[in-house]
Amino acid sequence: MYKVERYSLSSIVELSAKHYGDRPALSMIGGKTFSYSDVETLSRRYGLLLQHYGLKRGDKVLLLAENSPYWGIAYFAIVQSGGIVVPILTDFTASQVKNILNHSEAKFVLCSEKYRSRVEVPDSSVVLLDIRTGRPLESNGLQTNPGLQASVGNGKTGSPGLDTLDASEFIPVQPSPDDVATIIYTSGTTGQPKGVMLSHRNILSNAIATRSIIVLRRSDRLLSILPLAHTYEFTIGFIIPFLAGSHIYYLDKPPTATALLPALSFVKPTIMLSVPLVIEKIYLASIRPSLESIKAYQNPIFRPLLIRVAGSKLKKTFGGKLRFFGIGGAALAPECEAFLKKAGFPYAIGYGLTETSPLLAGSSPKKTKLRSTGKALKGVSLRINSPNPISGEGELEARGENVFIGYYKDPDRTKEAFTEDGWFKTGDLGYMDSKGRLYIRGRCKTMILGASGENIYPEEIEALLNESPYIEESLVLEEDGALTAMVYLKSEILSDLESKVRDRIEFAEMRSSEAVHALLESIRKETNEKLAGFSKIRTLRLHREPFEKTPTQKIKRFLYGKQDSRNATNDHS
Repeated sequence: MYKVERYSLSSIVELSAKHYGDRPALSMIGGKTFSYSDVETLSRRYGLLLQHYGLKRGDKVLLLAENSPYWGIAYFAIVQSGGIVVPILTDFTASQVKNILNHSEAKFVLCSEKYRSRVEVPDSSVVLLDIRTGRPLESNGLQTNPGLQASVGNGKTGSPGLDTLDASEFIPVQPSPDDVATIIYTSGTTGQPKGVMLSHRNILSNAIATRSIIVLRRSDRLLSILPLAHTYEFTIGFIIPFLAGSHIYYLDKPPTATALLPALSFVKPTIMLSVPLVIEKIYLASIRPSLESIKAYQNPIFRPLLIRVAGSKLKKTFGGKLRFFGIGGAALAPECEAFLKKAGFPYAIGYGLTETSPLLAGSSPKKTKLRSTGKALKGVSLRINSPNPISGEGELEARGENVFIGYYKDPDRTKEAFTEDGWFKTGDLGYMDSKGRLYIRGRCKTMILGASGENIYPEEIEALLNESPYIEESLVLEEDGALTAMVYLKSEILSDLESKVRDRIEFAEMRSSEAVHALLESIRKETNEKLAGFSKIRTLRLHREPFEKTPTQKIKRFLYGKQDSRNATNDHS
């Protein structure tokens, strides 16, 4: 990685092209590969195109597309032109996209064909362009900007595309390090989206600080499976490898097992980023059942060896060359992490938020500590506000160059996010050990206060429930002064239960099924045996469909509770 003299996302395009030239930068699996020089040339053409269409410094540009080399090229083009990127998560609805378009006051939308139906431009003042070609797109069957023509140099007019422009004519804008680079609207887990403003300094300082966890090389290969519109994937999975001269591959389809396995075999990645759900599913569906089927696994003498063998096979499944498997976005299930640790799998844990660009703390594969998210990154300060004198727990607060500027057009919410002395309030409860390692217990807003003042963390109970071979996912809530757990069973379990109900009655009528009752009661009792008295589950409720989640696979808790009884049956206590 070359030395970054100036915190500017605009300048690193030229610097990376200078240092890495024709080395491969971005590829679609089974498709085209773009070198670092290609990325610079295309981003300059794209920047020239945007300027011809009237983009001015400070204009917002919505970016809505699936992961591909063009996503990153378009991002660089926007910041090189002086614009502000508003990346849109592809699971946002058309209504959400419309709200963000209006709130951000964006003048441009760069969109792929796949998602153009989700964009409805309000009038001809908004330019809607194809992210791949740079040419105008239609919105809901209506041509955007009727008659729009851009100045294409030398007095010519027309509808230019990337293939018609001369990159040498483009003069990049050099923003200040503290200028806003992006506004990220997160769906979050607390309801209304909010626009997080991150500066060039925020993002690049965080990218550089991660060298305390992992140092990328030119020889590294990354397989990207998380949305680039999320700051976790963008900063760590795009900016860092771009600074290091690494090679990033993208899938042209969702990372299901049928698509992911061939991709892993082809790329043989050395670096991957993931949310816990990916590795947890592999562990619960394949690894644990395989180990438990081996008689020798019950013998404590042979168990460590069998776990190491399973770890070696898992690494081969990921291509055999993996040296860093970063996990973030949510808490990793304790049982799964214990296996990864014993198996010698090169997993690393990170913790952060969109507001912190994103990482605050992390650990390298060689320094992971069970249940810890690692130590604060270089340049990041962490403290626990009003720690409990016994447990040491309190709300985590942070300070550093990576902490965001504020929420766009929301000074009240911005003020609430910081303490009077300028520390960012993360909203997470945790504690630090004597070596400075951070442990996150849960969200402040989700913590439940027990009858005798005990702190109950629903995320920890959910982790225990999710270890059940019958449960796909769960959600723990407080109802009428006691704990209720809503559980969504695995599809094969649901099918089996349904077949046991005579005459193929409707699923909602299964509340009378003895099979369902027995299973739920068994799960409740087994889980309660592992819990303290104050955190035992009184009611187990069957949820009939998957819970709605954020892009990092956290359940949107605000959607569920007593009002969600329409989707739940079979209360057992």
